[in-house]
Amino acid sequence: MDLDIVALSRLQFALTALYHFLFVPLTIGLAVIVAIMETVYVMTGRTIWRDMTKFWGLLFGINFAMGVATGVVMEFQFGMNWSYYSHYVGDVFGAPLAIEGLMAFFLEATFVGLFFFGWDKLSKVGHLITTWAVAIGSNFSALWILIANGWMQNPVGAAFNPKTMRMEVTDFFAVLTNPVAQAKFVHTVSAGYTVAAVFVLGVSAWYVLRGRHLQLAKRSMTVAASFGLAASLSVVVLGDESGYLSTEHQKMKLAAVEAMWKTEPAPAAFTAFGFPDKEARETHFAIHIPAVMGLIGTRSLTTEIPGIDDLVHRAELNIRVGISAYDALQKIREAGSDAAVPDSARKIFEDNGHALGYALLLKRYVDDPRKATPDQVAQAALDTIPPVAPLYWTFRVMVGLGMFFILLTATFFVLSARRKLDAHPWLLKLAVLAIPLPWIAAECGWIVAEVGRQPWVIEGVLPTAVAVSNLGAGTVLLTIAGFTLIYSVLFVIEMKLMLKSIRKGPEAHPVPPPATYRAEADPELAALPHAPLAAAD
Repeated sequence: MDLDIVALSRLQFALTALYHFLFVPLTIGLAVIVAIMETVYVMTGRTIWRDMTKFWGLLFGINFAMGVATGVVMEFQFGMNWSYYSHYVGDVFGAPLAIEGLMAFFLEATFVGLFFFGWDKLSKVGHLITTWAVAIGSNFSALWILIANGWMQNPVGAAFNPKTMRMEVTDFFAVLTNPVAQAKFVHTVSAGYTVAAVFVLGVSAWYVLRGRHLQLAKRSMTVAASFGLAASLSVVVLGDESGYLSTEHQKMKLAAVEAMWKTEPAPAAFTAFGFPDKEARETHFAIHIPAVMGLIGTRSLTTEIPGIDDLVHRAELNIRVGISAYDALQKIREAGSDAAVPDSARKIFEDNGHALGYALLLKRYVDDPRKATPDQVAQAALDTIPPVAPLYWTFRVMVGLGMFFILLTATFFVLSARRKLDAHPWLLKLAVLAIPLPWIAAECGWIVAEVGRQPWVIEGVLPTAVAVSNLGAGTVLLTIAGFTLIYSVLFVIEMKLMLKSIRKGPEAHPVPPPATYRAEADPELAALPHAPLAAAD
């Protein structure tokens, strides 16, 4: 196996995935915020809320278009760069992607057009239904994508078929209700809501600092602070659920995130700070908080969390079991027909087939895992350790930023309740400076989820190193350069459109003076058919 191709293919997918994920959270969150604003408009009839819906809806539309353009590329990569992956698990992985395209993407894309061009053609309630359909569609899109991704983290409801050499669905309901997928969905969606809330809060604070569009900005800040506080609190709670599920389904990821080299007595401590050293198998200058990791990871004070060294030993045992499964699989395939399959081979595969993926880890070093040396087995077991230091630090950056978002939104929530949103200019400047931080947190979360799964593309089933297409290094390098160039151009276009729209601000609608003022100032003017002030506000 050409490991350069594996590294290049992973790099290409990482670049396109991380770039695409710049747009996903804002799309998910902003769609809901816009729907909330239009709901208030329909309930109150106050046009300021319609102006807010149109303005933030325009920014949503720009972001949505870029998200669609970059998302399509990722789906093509499964077939181009990861052809064996597509063959091996396409029966399972393809179904959620297909449903996402048919149910969610078409729903969202269809109603986006009605949202922008239906203001004068639909009733207020009809347009509101359209807006909520866009919001629901964006969340459904995330649901199906994360069901597929959650299955990669915890492959349930499927079994390996020796005849077809593929994973095949045995229980689609189990795939849909996969606890890892559900936890990832609610956690990711809450993170998207936080991204959108901080974005709206920061842009609105910028308007307040410059004394522009104050009515729109202050109302937007109130919505963003309330929505963002609820979302950021949800991210923490749901992130705790993800940590608990990792203890059950992805023990090595949890141990790497915590840089827990040795199994500690229960309940395990949480390492608040330290410097992981993979070579020395220790974390230097570690600051521990007693019992916290045990409570997060096991919800108990008596259950151990295995350390990295223990998990490597378990992986080595699984590799040896997997070799026997691989040997039985070869005998089954050589038999040609079910009747000719030796009973012993069938029995061995039924008992040990769950560890077949561990035998495939040896493909990096030897074509036939049955011929692997003890040193190669030991090295393959060590390969199950993901990059510890990057996981350790990205997780802590993500958690630290999450706590900051809670404080930020809570502060503006209190200021909004007291009607003092513009009382502290330094807080408004802080909100503006905080705009990029949710994206950093979201990207860190994605890195923890995906890098933490390595060396598996399907946890415990299919190693990343054997899932790639048989491509030349030059081909992959060329496509990386092409994607980098195209995505850089798209990023510049996106930023220019967003900044231009923000600088321009919402459409100006002149507000007529109050009826009482008109009557006192000019009786003839008072008789003209002006709209009431409440409708204009």
